[in-house]
Amino acid sequence: MIDLRLLRQFVAVAEEQHFHRAAARLHMSQPPLTAAIRRLEEQIGALLVIRGHRTVGLTAAGEVLLVQARHTLQQAAHAVEATREAAAGRSGQVRVAYVGSALYGRLPQLIRAFRRSHPQVRLELREATSRQQQHMLAKGEIDLGVLIPPIPISPGMQLQDFDVDALAIALPHAHPLASVVSLRMEDLAGEEFVSWPAVEGEGFHSHVMRQCVAAGFMPKVVQEAHGMHAVLSLVAVETGIAIVPSSMAGFRDTEVCYRPVQSEDAHFSLSFCLRTDMDNPALHAFMGMARSG
Repeated sequence: MIDLRLLRQFVAVAEEQHFHRAAARLHMSQPPLTAAIRRLEEQIGALLVIRGHRTVGLTAAGEVLLVQARHTLQQAAHAVEATREAAAGRSGQVRVAYVGSALYGRLPQLIRAFRRSHPQVRLELREATSRQQQHMLAKGEIDLGVLIPPIPISPGMQLQDFDVDALAIALPHAHPLASVVSLRMEDLAGEEFVSWPAVEGEGFHSHVMRQCVAAGFMPKVVQEAHGMHAVLSLVAVETGIAIVPSSMAGFRDTEVCYRPVQSEDAHFSLSFCLRTDMDNPALHAFMGMARSG
């Protein structure tokens, strides 16, 4: 293997065509430079430099080495720079999964800001339920989840607060209760509900159940759907009513009417979920931007 320093010294001599000028360019004295070129020729086993009284030229072998040496030095510099960029979190990959309602809160602004400030980082996004995100994190399929707690925390996982939301009642515009401006949870007793399986989002599901129980009834669930967009789409086609995140109140609003849940306990949190052993500088940069925002 040839020392990169020898290649840099050879390129300087070839480009300056003069040992003294090359030595000055390299901030070294001439005798060690002359010795270095001889050592390079011995390692390669070919004459590279034609020595003259004041100037030098290159042999055919030297011309070939000059082209290859420049390419090698350029590649080496690129490797070092790419490594530094990755270590600083300015390149690499961040895979993020999120519950559907997260795209109606702080997350879109964070994504836009991160993409502008870290254009070399590949940001992969996918929608998934809280339960699905836990499985994907455990299998290493994603780096970060944005979900609704509380959830059972597996060993090696951690939660960090990210955003807040509130509950809203979603009804088809044709529903008789859609005209009631100050709709109460008690008014929903006996109504048919669209929900999603508790196993896919235990935190949100239990929060909704508490509101219903506090209002004196258990919801009559006639249809389940995996994901809040699917729940609201079923509301839009008059399958039933639903309790949903209020941040999604603009979704299909020509077909769905939204009313706030009037309760002191109507707010809930969204959290980041990630592995405690994560070693991804780009993810650290993403999390840092989320905290500073």
